[in-house]
Amino acid sequence: MTPAETPEETEQRVGLILACVATVLLLASLGQTSVSPAFPTIAAELGGLDRISWLVTAYLLASTISAPICGKLGDLFGRKIVIQVGIVIFLGGSVVAGLGQTLEMVTLGRAIQGLGGGGLIVTAMAVVADVLPARRRGRVQGMMGGVFGVSTVIGPLIGGFLVEQLSWHWIFFFNLPLGLAVLVILQLILRRAPPRARPPVDYMGAALLATLLSCGVLIANLGGRTLAWDSGALLTLALLGVAAVAGFIVTEARAREPILPLTLFANNNFVLLNLWGMISGAAMFGTITFMPLYLQVVQGVTPTVSGMFLLPMMAGIMGSSILAGQVMVATGRYKFLPIMAAAALTVAMLLMATLAPDTPLWQVAVFMAAVGLGIGPAMSVGATAIQNAVASSMLGVATASANMFRLIGGSIGTSVFGAMFASGLQARLAGEQARGALGDLRALDAATVANLPPDLRDTVLRAFSEVLHPIFLIAAALSVVAGLASLALKEVPLSTILPNPPPEA
Repeated sequence: MTPAETPEETEQRVGLILACVATVLLLASLGQTSVSPAFPTIAAELGGLDRISWLVTAYLLASTISAPICGKLGDLFGRKIVIQVGIVIFLGGSVVAGLGQTLEMVTLGRAIQGLGGGGLIVTAMAVVADVLPARRRGRVQGMMGGVFGVSTVIGPLIGGFLVEQLSWHWIFFFNLPLGLAVLVILQLILRRAPPRARPPVDYMGAALLATLLSCGVLIANLGGRTLAWDSGALLTLALLGVAAVAGFIVTEARAREPILPLTLFANNNFVLLNLWGMISGAAMFGTITFMPLYLQVVQGVTPTVSGMFLLPMMAGIMGSSILAGQVMVATGRYKFLPIMAAAALTVAMLLMATLAPDTPLWQVAVFMAAVGLGIGPAMSVGATAIQNAVASSMLGVATASANMFRLIGGSIGTSVFGAMFASGLQARLAGEQARGALGDLRALDAATVANLPPDLRDTVLRAFSEVLHPIFLIAAALSVVAGLASLALKEVPLSTILPNPPPEA
């Protein structure tokens, strides 16, 4: 609150800031979710079906890299300039992708979008910590987690509508009016940080962090699929990643303003909460990846209907995220929430491990909702508790870590689960494939399976169901680890005051 503002005026301004922050989060998260319905169309029009996954990988890689860097820049230069530049970069990437006439150009646009989008998410969430004391953040962070759930539901619907009614190019152009409107409003309501001596920027640390994250994400996405695990290219990536880790540790230990301070990893709550976030990310992205496959191939539903089965999970995520935020506001405590969430996620994954060809669809919907209930608190509790555990000078980079580790968990988890699924299916159907009853397993889809002879179809359906069971059992085991680790959290009561309100907020 400034001297010229009354408390009521301050509350109104903070409310407007939070509304803009939610819109920024929606803009960035729609960049992840609205494009997926266009992938088949883009592949058909531009060619390169074997490279279409790079439209996902490029965005994921760029956003993972930009998150911690933008978080630190926000700490150094203020949130306003970083979030404005992030919007401009995101919109620039949208234009490049929308105008793309080759798959390479669209992929470049997606990478540029990711650089802006990753920064937008973490900087916007850090703004919440700038304008609200810790005790009040829980409710708002829960609502912000709900924004991600909303984008996962409406993103594919918007994308599908634009592809069918206009063209896939408009999925990217759709971002422009919304982004420009938010840019103007933020210029009016966010105050710029006061002039200060130019702080040192840890360029070497940023480059090494980008390198090690790139290697990690690329290995997770390419290993066992595009590149064999023992290939020279993958081993080179691994060696480069190891060298980047060593160089990063040395650089950050000496830097005046490290891009990701190593002291954070000595913070018990920082480490344990990010571990929880990684496991939740693996569970969420793994479920989103494999459940549509199960529903379409085993249950025989259409792609549209299989997408609708994500709604119960997203409702669970939104509901439990908001509820956890309300509980933190009411009690000022949070340690028991990760423990309960991990227990709920464990039960949900054990239920998912019982899926079979004859599982009623209503039970599938209930299981999906249970998964959402176990994941949701990580959205609100994780960010709030991490922010509460670190110094105010590290709010941006600490907030960025929550998003970074969740993305890393999702990327690595999906890759490992994908390798397990492929090898398990190959092992179960090797006999049928050997006697010529089945062709290339990579070409199996719902239509192909539906046209198989009844006995062979039943064998394939059982194989598809059973190969998912180890995936969900491992996810359940990881959830137990998250719950046990949460027992070691140190309860730091959430503050009810804003100790150092930043001038730009």
